[in-house]
Amino acid sequence: MIRVLLVDDQPLIRSGFRALLELEDDITVVAEAANGEEGLALAKEHLPDVALVDIQMPVMDGIEATRHIAADPALAGVHVVMLTNYGMDEYVFDALRAGAAGFLVKDIVAEDFLHAVRVAARGDALLAPSITRKLIDRYVTQLPSTRSGSGLEELTGREREAVALAAQGLSNSEIADRMVIAPVTAKTHINRAMTKLHARDRAQLVVLAYESGLVSPRNS
Repeated sequence: MIRVLLVDDQPLIRSGFRALLELEDDITVVAEAANGEEGLALAKEHLPDVALVDIQMPVMDGIEATRHIAADPALAGVHVVMLTNYGMDEYVFDALRAGAAGFLVKDIVAEDFLHAVRVAARGDALLAPSITRKLIDRYVTQLPSTRSGSGLEELTGREREAVALAAQGLSNSEIADRMVIAPVTAKTHINRAMTKLHARDRAQLVVLAYESGLVSPRNS
């Protein structure tokens, strides 16, 4: 059973998401919160698999709540998905840097919403290649490179190659094709790189790849 925490200051939004989620046999909503502070407390209490967190809220916003969740080892199993009114608003990259697994637009269709919750519960990032490329174009290109202390020296050559391709928005299958390896091997390279770089998920791995200088935007 996938356990979900809803964190949004709009009761109607929470009610709508709850109604959708609880129609599914494999998903249950364990708690609701109206701000990030409440959401953080409820995450600690219920240890959900997925926390759907609005970005803009009173008391504590979603980015700050995500940062606290990501920093708490006891909440390592909580996958935060940010909720936004726009596909690419100014807060999206900050949310990913804070430790979010990805983001959803609030007007997403029901089928895609439910699929996204299941994807997040598996620990996969909600970053389609097209979204990754938009992030590169609109946010990552504005960041200074911080190469020192990145941990990249811990990666093997093949792991570095896989991470670089992931940062360009390629899926595991596409990485496998490019590297001429099996998809399961590509996934293994990515997972090992995440472990070595202490990345919570693929989304954070993409951020680290650019911030460390492994990949530069002009080469993406």
